[in-house]
Amino acid sequence: MESFDGVIEFVAVAEKQGFSAAAKHLECSTSHVSRQVARLEARLGCALLARSTRMVSLTKLGEAYYQQCKDLVIGLQQANEAVSSEQLQLSGTLRVSVAGTFAEMYVVPALLEFIQQHKALRLEVDFNSRMVNFVEDGFDFAIRYGQLKDSGLIARKLVDRSMVAVASPDYLSRCGTPLTVADLKEHSCLISNNDNWRFVIHGQIETIKVSGQFVCNNANAIVMACQMGHGIAYLPKSNFTELLATGAVEPVLANYWNTDISSSIVYQDRRFLPSRARAAIDYLVEYFASWQE
Repeated sequence: MESFDGVIEFVAVAEKQGFSAAAKHLECSTSHVSRQVARLEARLGCALLARSTRMVSLTKLGEAYYQQCKDLVIGLQQANEAVSSEQLQLSGTLRVSVAGTFAEMYVVPALLEFIQQHKALRLEVDFNSRMVNFVEDGFDFAIRYGQLKDSGLIARKLVDRSMVAVASPDYLSRCGTPLTVADLKEHSCLISNNDNWRFVIHGQIETIKVSGQFVCNNANAIVMACQMGHGIAYLPKSNFTELLATGAVEPVLANYWNTDISSSIVYQDRRFLPSRARAAIDYLVEYFASWQE
């Protein structure tokens, strides 16, 4: 049987789209990865990768070889983890990108409980709503709300959530209560991520462009402005759970809320994830299995 030397390194380069990123993923030097791949190409008698100063890409033969090898590497990785799962000690740094109040109140505490069970594991959490580049930014996965625009990523649903429109009693007494979505054009709306709000009208999702005096990409600031009577807010329900219960804010346009939205774990369209990331993802899915907003 031909040697498997270099196959793992080659698949990592193909997955991570570069020697440096592959080396970081495999926790070895870039020169080691380059040397192993070069030896593999020499044994096969063909070039698997086209190298330039800016990028690394698969040759036609390299693409065919990668398609055959990737499942072998994944199978080997899963077999190793299955055998050693009882004594597996997760280590290294788990890097997660999150955004919003839900992540702050629920996801981060869950991840803290996870690393408490794995003392050799280090957790880095970055609060940022932009869609990250998993390879260049070095994130293992992200927690995102709503529909993804990038079809090249996997989104594993974590929880079902609902949007709610609310306003303070003071604002409603001064400005009136909107009865239809179109009425929002006559109101001051508190704008967070965008000024196009999506509602369900006659069973269909429709978008209305709103405007207002206050724009902020921080949900807690929007909630505060809403309490102070600055306008109508439209955010996930978990932002207002206590305020709705105490009457500090009141629901508006409840028949039109978009209630079919999820928070998801988002990661590359790759099965070549480190064991710490896979274990954390599985932990979060189980942790939130019975969670209700």
